[in-house]
Amino acid sequence: MQKFHLELLFRIIGIGSASGLFFNNNSLYLISDSSHMLYQYDITSKKLEKTPLKSKDYTGPLENIPKADKPDYESITAKGDNLYLFGSGSTEARNTITNLNYKTGLVYPKIDATDLYMVMQGFGEISSENFNIEAAVNDGDTWYLFNRGNGPKAQNGVFTLDGDITDVAFQIIYNEVKLPKINGAQASFTDAVKIGEKLYFIAAAEKSGSTYEDGEVAGSLIGRLDIESMEVEFTEIISTKNKFEGITLYKETETALEFLLCEDTDNDAKQSDIFKLSIGK
Repeated sequence: MQKFHLELLFRIIGIGSASGLFFNNNSLYLISDSSHMLYQYDITSKKLEKTPLKSKDYTGPLENIPKADKPDYESITAKGDNLYLFGSGSTEARNTITNLNYKTGLVYPKIDATDLYMVMQGFGEISSENFNIEAAVNDGDTWYLFNRGNGPKAQNGVFTLDGDITDVAFQIIYNEVKLPKINGAQASFTDAVKIGEKLYFIAAAEKSGSTYEDGEVAGSLIGRLDIESMEVEFTEIISTKNKFEGITLYKETETALEFLLCEDTDNDAKQSDIFKLSIGK
């Protein structure tokens, strides 16, 4: 059993349905699956700022977007000074990759991932109703995209993409990953972060067989993958009531890792609880 400690660290007012986060230099950058905003929360001043991801001529809602129309940004990762936000690909409206410079706030033209996601589905033998990208990790020219196995076939897996994200042209490797159940419900990937040659991931379990519809929450776990073998080295249930959807490294010591986690409560409340998870190396 892996020793861990989970605690509620703080609450951010002004953002709901948090689905991913990235910590850098005392700032926490967050995304919401029902928003066209990047949120930046200064942990010291407790100030929340918002950067619109749409052009100025856009007239639709930027937050609390109806489910059928939302971009469903479920994963965020950094490459240099740029943040990349990936739509889940679970519907045709969710095939956008947005990138921006988080230091200047400059938002670059959107990347259409429709063709890439179709190629990934074919390569991984994953049908559209089982395809749901919920985690993204960058390592230079290598990208790890995690398919959340919350569809009918519970297909958890990791796509390793080598190439240029702006050209959406990659060499692709796919590894299926078996995850355990939590309270009888299948766990499925929700986010990941690279530390050394390992991928630390979180997975949540819901009593639902759909990438679109939410289900009763059964809990969340943390685990670790070896990058070379893509073998699961351990998993540990960290909650039987929370659905954690985002993870980022907070602090690292010789013996332990501290992560920040965000929770998607699947409601319209404009607040997000941020948890700290401490775990031994």
